[in-house]
Amino acid sequence: MERKVKYSIEFKLHCVNEVLKNHQSIYSVAKENNFDGSNLRKWIKFYQRYGQEGLLPRKNQKYPSDFKLKVLQRIENKSVSLREACVEFNIPSDSIIIQWQKNYKDRAIAGLECKPTGRPKSMTIKRAKKKSDKPLTREEELLLEIESLKCENALLKKFNALVQAAEMKNIKRKP
Repeated sequence: MERKVKYSIEFKLHCVNEVLKNHQSIYSVAKENNFDGSNLRKWIKFYQRYGQEGLLPRKNQKYPSDFKLKVLQRIENKSVSLREACVEFNIPSDSIIIQWQKNYKDRAIAGLECKPTGRPKSMTIKRAKKKSDKPLTREEELLLEIESLKCENALLKKFNALVQAAEMKNIKRKP
């Protein structure tokens, strides 16, 4: 399944060209096309650094922890802004870096490790007990029979409750 893209590459390129080639202001182009000027500033920076490739939508990308640490150190040591770091390291959004900073602050380098994706396994598989060749004792037979009778009793109680609920609905509908 592919990510939904809000602005097409043609639209982004048109807006960037309006600013760079036609010398219109960022604010006027953004207002004319009904979007925020900060997006256009970001598109211009990516276009100037990477060309048309910088305007292409990027799929969800996994970054190694050493790369994340390098980005965070560059921001800390060189006093680089989040937007500048995004352009320099070709990261699509500054919110990604903000999340890295939060994780690094909370759990140090372990917070930068990639987490497994997808739903965790919730069911454990219960293996059936192996039947032994020995015959069951009388006590074991009785315990098995009690267990099966308890299950049957619980099933009948639930069925009875469902029947009563259905009857109550029918009684309420008739007046």
